[in-house]
Amino acid sequence: QVQLVESGGGLVQPGGSLRLSCVASGLRFSLYTMGWFRHAPGKEREFLAAISYRDRRSNYADSVRGRFTISRDNDKNTVYLQMDSLKPEDTAVYSCAASGRARAFDSYEYDYWGQGTQVTVSS
Repeated sequence: QVQLVESGGGLVQPGGSLRLSCVASGLRFSLYTMGWFRHAPGKEREFLAAISYRDRRSNYADSVRGRFTISRDNDKNTVYLQMDSLKPEDTAVYSCAASGRARAFDSYEYDYWGQGTQVTVSS
């Protein structure tokens, strides 16, 4: 049974930082591209970042490029999302996902999903 479990969310002030973690089990982590998405109330799910299993190349949405950094540790079956310079509009539930594709940017390209962790940016 595949499980993706996120952690690291919480309340942070504008301009602050958080690091999200997602631990995967039940799959061969090194063979999956890992992505981060977010879902805010009243909005569609938004792709944020992905890191390929093949070459570790990362891709970012324009809304977070330069502020967020995705990384992975295959020895720990974990993918991270470092979030800096957070803004109130970053408030959402953040979820990680796993894809068997070498490149994956849309939610339909992902096979497995975590439950999500809430990030709230507010003063």
